[in-house]
Amino acid sequence: MANHIEIPFSKFHGLANDFVVAEARGLPRSLAQLARSICERHTGVGADGFLVVLPPHNKKYQARVRFFNADGSEAEMSGNGVRCVAAFLVARTATKGILRIETAAGVKSLHLVGSERGKWTFRVAMGRPILKPAKIPFTGSQSTSPVVGLPLETSCGPLPITVTSMGNPHCTVLVTDFGAVDWLRLGREIELNPLFPHRTNVEFVKVLSTKEIEIRFWERGVGETMSSGTGSCAAAVACILNRRTRRKVRVQTPAGLLEVTWPARGEVTLTGPVELIARGIYHYRG
Repeated sequence: MANHIEIPFSKFHGLANDFVVAEARGLPRSLAQLARSICERHTGVGADGFLVVLPPHNKKYQARVRFFNADGSEAEMSGNGVRCVAAFLVARTATKGILRIETAAGVKSLHLVGSERGKWTFRVAMGRPILKPAKIPFTGSQSTSPVVGLPLETSCGPLPITVTSMGNPHCTVLVTDFGAVDWLRLGREIELNPLFPHRTNVEFVKVLSTKEIEIRFWERGVGETMSSGTGSCAAAVACILNRRTRRKVRVQTPAGLLEVTWPARGEVTLTGPVELIARGIYHYRG
């Protein structure tokens, strides 16, 4: 007989990139199986990801979080997801100022810059982008760092790619017209390219000006999403490396705007909204 567990949850979205958030206490051992179940949009709560909030290893921080994709795989980091966790903590404890949250990609600092009922805006210190291929990891270039404009063989022919990491791997493709490229097919294909040992997130980017870009997202372990925090950061970094934009960039996603800044020799910051969708009890039968 399957175990029946009642799991309290909150659901948030960061520009339509939606997440179910729950505390770790009382959850079943197989978090990957739970993530697949709770993220299923027909028989579960439905989400792009499942975020598990745990006590921090270091007590000077507010929390620790594990990020699970809808397919049950675990991610190192999520820019939209970590903002949702911050909103979860603020809503629960009325914490103000700076929150520091432990992730597999390091401690992230989040500054609450605006709030109203059920809505928050955070500025996230995302850290320095990782540009060395071995640390991304990416095996297609052992000597070149950063990897900028490298031709990648695809079913649609060679595509120039820029490869980075924001704690999780990213492959950025610059395009002039989203309608002229089968980006959903290519996103699925590039995610699984063996040159990315841990698979990769893929961003297709149209440069609108030196201050603004537009993106379509294919997320590792999820598929198409309406926005991505780390994807927006990686895309902005790629555009800066390709000398297409300035170091402060407005990012147009299908769901709205994010802002990314990468000062010279500094860390990337991401500013964007979070909104509470629902709270409830998930009846899990594992």
